[in-house]
Amino acid sequence: MLNLSIARSLKVTLLSVVVSTCIISCTEQQSTEVTAPIALTKVTGLKSPESVVQAKDGKIYISEINEFGKDGDGQISVLSNGELSVFAEGFDDPKGLVIIGDWLYVADKTQVVRVNLADSAQKEVFVAAEAFTKPPQFLNDLEADPLGNLYVSDSGDILGSGKGGLIYKINAAGEVTMLVDGADNPLVMAPNGLLADDTGTYLTFVDFTSGILYNLHTETGEVSDLEEGFGGGDGVVHHSSGTLYVSDWKNGKVFSINVAGDVETVGPQYQAAADIAITKDERYLMVPDMKAGELDFIDLTK
Repeated sequence: MLNLSIARSLKVTLLSVVVSTCIISCTEQQSTEVTAPIALTKVTGLKSPESVVQAKDGKIYISEINEFGKDGDGQISVLSNGELSVFAEGFDDPKGLVIIGDWLYVADKTQVVRVNLADSAQKEVFVAAEAFTKPPQFLNDLEADPLGNLYVSDSGDILGSGKGGLIYKINAAGEVTMLVDGADNPLVMAPNGLLADDTGTYLTFVDFTSGILYNLHTETGEVSDLEEGFGGGDGVVHHSSGTLYVSDWKNGKVFSINVAGDVETVGPQYQAAADIAITKDERYLMVPDMKAGELDFIDLTK
């Protein structure tokens, strides 16, 4: 068995590689997008906000679960020029959000739905429950790579045994491939937040049950331990400076991890920090506080 210092060194090296690869993707995406200048302040009165994403025009989309387990009462709200309004309704338990082209993709309980950003009346099921390898239990986070592929985590029996999770890849045609199954790999319990590299070869994910940050090789299925101690790990994002941010839903915390592997808490104490995201100008870390019904903004320039 490796001693602790050597194991730590290997983790830091792997983490540095993951972050460096993500930086390439982040920089490439930013170079093609224009962000409208905005002043962001905390948004209140939301109905169990879970995920958030900003479009290139500056609009911020928020998934609101409302009552857990009640179909049809979920919605997507949009924050535009400081004004909050409902963008699309009729979701079940909408969670992870990602934008590809003109479409907003939503992980909605057991299926992936997409809505046209220019016309919310164009709402359709992109991947039905029947398309997955196993009947989905708790579709959670969504991620996209620069090649146009989607990745979705199924957190399994997250509210019960805390096991049974899977991670899937979805190509542009909506074809689903299972990448890793918790039934075959005991490290994979309730995968939640996802972060893809610029090639789609590596996928970083945080597990809600174990609070461990892992790296998944999407071609071999190999899972490597990157860092531990994130409680109820929820969201994972990266900044072009090389810093990763991880949210802890259970303990209401947000952590930063630099390229040396140093972990610190950032921002205030939350009730339930859910699926975080970074604004296009990289000034703010957006934090949905599910239990408080709020969307907070941590100024990363301070």
